[in-house]
Amino acid sequence: MLRERDVLKDCLEYLNLKGVFAWRNNTGAVKVKSRFIKFGYKGSSDIIGILPNGRFLAIECKRENGGVLSQEQKEFLQTILKNKGLALVVHSVEELQKFV
Repeated sequence: MLRERDVLKDCLEYLNLKGVFAWRNNTGAVKVKSRFIKFGYKGSSDIIGILPNGRFLAIECKRENGGVLSQEQKEFLQTILKNKGLALVVHSVEELQKFV
């Protein structure tokens, strides 16, 4: 069974081979001394990019078997779709290949 990080790695490699400008989009927080520093946009997708035709790309990677979208992730993907971008949830690189 593929883990989420494996799906993410495979998808980034595939996009790179296809010449799609895309990158890993990290979000979260780290503790520095006594405080937390947050980074990234909450709910934003694992992979962000720009397709060769100029269209915005957002890909949420989930493990091969399961994986649930948070409400923030759903809202982010809907915002991308509403603005004519390509927003995907994939569980394998084979799923991604159907769209890109």
